[in-house]
Amino acid sequence: MEHKTFPDWADVAPRLIAVAAGREPADMIIRDGIWINVHTREALPGHSIAVAEGRIAFVGPDASHCTGPETRIIEANGRYMIPGLCDGHMHIESGMLTPAEFAAAVIPHGTTTMFTDPHEIANVLGLAGVRMMHDEALMQPVNIFTQMPSCAPSAPGLETTGYEITPEDVAEAMSWPGIIGLGEMMNFPGVTNADPKMLAEIAATQRAGKTVGGHYASPDLGPAFAAYVAGGPADDHEGTCEADAIARVRQGMRSMMRLGSAWYDVETQITAVTQKGLDPRNFILCTDDCHSGTLVHEGHMNRVVRHAIACGCDPLVALQMATINTATHFGLERELGSTAPGRRADVILTSDLRDLPIEMVIARGQVVAENGKIAVDCPHYNWPDTARNTVHLGHALSASNFEIKAPTGANRVRANVIGVVENQAPTKALKAELPIIGGLVEGEGDVCQIALVERHRATGGVTNAFVSGFGYQGRMAMASTVAHDSHHMIVVGTDREQMALAANRLAEVGGGITIWREGRELALVELPIAGLMSDSPAAQVAAKAQKMVEAMVACGCTLNNAYMQHSLLALVVIPELRISDLGLVDVRTFEKIDLLEPLA
Repeated sequence: MEHKTFPDWADVAPRLIAVAAGREPADMIIRDGIWINVHTREALPGHSIAVAEGRIAFVGPDASHCTGPETRIIEANGRYMIPGLCDGHMHIESGMLTPAEFAAAVIPHGTTTMFTDPHEIANVLGLAGVRMMHDEALMQPVNIFTQMPSCAPSAPGLETTGYEITPEDVAEAMSWPGIIGLGEMMNFPGVTNADPKMLAEIAATQRAGKTVGGHYASPDLGPAFAAYVAGGPADDHEGTCEADAIARVRQGMRSMMRLGSAWYDVETQITAVTQKGLDPRNFILCTDDCHSGTLVHEGHMNRVVRHAIACGCDPLVALQMATINTATHFGLERELGSTAPGRRADVILTSDLRDLPIEMVIARGQVVAENGKIAVDCPHYNWPDTARNTVHLGHALSASNFEIKAPTGANRVRANVIGVVENQAPTKALKAELPIIGGLVEGEGDVCQIALVERHRATGGVTNAFVSGFGYQGRMAMASTVAHDSHHMIVVGTDREQMALAANRLAEVGGGITIWREGRELALVELPIAGLMSDSPAAQVAAKAQKMVEAMVACGCTLNNAYMQHSLLALVVIPELRISDLGLVDVRTFEKIDLLEPLA
């Protein structure tokens, strides 16, 4: 398709030079503001920014020499002029929105650049799905760079995806105009063991001169971690404590600290800068996963920056971590991430550096939002039927598909149980003694059932297990086709009939999230594109998502952002215990384990 790419600097350099020198007038001047210079960490009052061809031509105390009769003047009136915010690692699909609607949601919050890894859709639709995301991303009025997904499946041999990504796919994608690098290398055992496929993907990326994203979800910071870094990943966002952040930057990685809808990993790591005094230029702020409700009601990267400041970070340092540090990491320091000549004219006006109200957003020299309202169109891709018909169960499910048969002659049994940890991606590997009723193992107390329903190849396969931590009560079930990373269908419930109702409902609507109680549907979020995203506006999706949250609470759940926990229960690359279409997986050893164990 025809891509709407931003003009290269070389194409507009003569005009930029002429405007800076005063030989030609600027298209726009942002006048009399406080220039936040992230290169020098200074706040310089009484400055103006001259813009031409969507780029910054001049910054200085007086831009009158750049002014002509047609120049648009925007009065900063003493407000701060900061660079547009950059999200260094994120998955658009986690917002339950397409790239166009995601952009429309975050632009008013000051996000003008995103580095996105569409590995969710890669698991469902393969390289074709990545191309669809990439193409819609390039249609937007802000900068959305795509990282080619690296790990589909994320753990070969432990899960089955709709499609697999190959080194040949990676090499092909590196030639696409919007590809910035390789997405997070989640198969960290593969890298540390020098798996030829993983190294071939990394090599294809490095030969193209692009950045390799990391994902090291292990507490082992010894030789295994050193081996991973030696394998090529240049950043990591899986750190959860100060020691993790320090280890990463000491080994030459960028430490990406995330604040998403369910991940609160900034406060525990930013002390490496605020207390230990490490060089902040090697730290980057990101979101990783933000659902639509967070975007609509709380913000995006502005929320992360505010949080970092509230955790004791100097506001100018926090801004560096969300602008120039990110741009530099991806080799784009001369292109974006600062308000300096030659860079894309991505500028935010705000009256307060700490609370960070986003009063005006300028992207590529165009006013794209003002006072929380978007001022531009975000064009949609024409998603084909192949992207809208992805839930294939093979046959309607019944309560019997969710039965867990007990060993003959037993009264109780010991089960391996997935333990949900609030606000964190890792789970706990728990054990519970459970009752047997009518030959079937039943949940008890806070332990309820979880099932992974195969939905890519219509095999009719259902893997059953147990999970604790949600606090569900009564006869209920919740199902979702967002099931990182293989994106089959996860069903959690206290009653097998409700589980069947929920699963069949998602097959009927083409994917999404549904909650049932006592035979009645309490909430439904339709996600017709790949079973992951909606092309409806964020506010509409957020409203349905809010009803989903309320329904979870009505069913007894009190966890913060419990939906994110639900959607990650099949993520077989983050310890300790997960479920896949192939069984129960102990991610500490990367081995399948039995669900039931005999009592001693």
